[in-house]
Amino acid sequence: MQTDKELFDLIKETYPLNPSKDFIESTEHKLRKTAKKLNRKRMGKHLSFAFSGVILFILSVSWLFLFDGKAMVMTTLNSFRENNAVSLVDDEEPLVFIYHTHNTEGFLSETNKNNPSEVFHDTKNITLVGNKLNEALKEKNINSIQDNSNVNGILEERGLYSNESYIISGEVLKDALKRNKSIKMAFDIHRDSSNRNVTTQTLNGIDYARISFIISRSNSNYKDNLEFAKLLHTKLEEKYPGLSRGILEKSNENVSQQSTYNQELLKQSVLLEVGGIENTLEEEYRTVNIFAEIIAENMDKLN
Repeated sequence: MQTDKELFDLIKETYPLNPSKDFIESTEHKLRKTAKKLNRKRMGKHLSFAFSGVILFILSVSWLFLFDGKAMVMTTLNSFRENNAVSLVDDEEPLVFIYHTHNTEGFLSETNKNNPSEVFHDTKNITLVGNKLNEALKEKNINSIQDNSNVNGILEERGLYSNESYIISGEVLKDALKRNKSIKMAFDIHRDSSNRNVTTQTLNGIDYARISFIISRSNSNYKDNLEFAKLLHTKLEEKYPGLSRGILEKSNENVSQQSTYNQELLKQSVLLEVGGIENTLEEEYRTVNIFAEIIAENMDKLN
């Protein structure tokens, strides 16, 4: 059986390929005509793409500057940047622990109460301020966790009194330290009951809730706790004068009656009072954002 090559060779030998002049001219004319049509189609496509590009550019510019598209783009970029910052944080090795002994402490602006002794709320309370600090620290790539235990609810379940709150929060802190050996700092966040003129500081026309650092003299880590509070107070005052109300050392002649605020459990532990009942959540949030900034700038001294 003959191969393909042998068949082609046989055809070429049997039928010599000598086309006539008319055939060549006719074929050339058809090829040129076909080529012109193809060129026109290609040119049309190029023009169509170019025109579409111009229209798209005009629409994009109009969207950016006439329909506030620029703001949307910036918002998206900012969100992307913030999400990336948070993604760098490893919750499994927290450096900062945030908790709330008096978790239902509220604000007049968020309740219908007028009596300061009744300004408490199950959800709109000081834990929101702790959550904001937690978020602000993570945005600065500082590992932190917040505990939202309902200390008030646990007291009721166990039939305990309000002055035994630190027993419950002490259990919370002990458990956190046991599970997270990486914790270096602990903040028990409260709000004060003082009037607004005492708990508020205006900086560049903006109101902020002031911070008090509370230390118990009755705990074994007193000196270390005090140094920790002094560092934070000093750095805060250097950058934002008046935002700190200072360090308040609590003591009692009868040592057994003075709470340690669980500060004996960690050397870098402090009770923070952020603002008071007359401050708004916005003012509280501004302050803890600044406080996170101070912590971040001094991590080499705190870690």
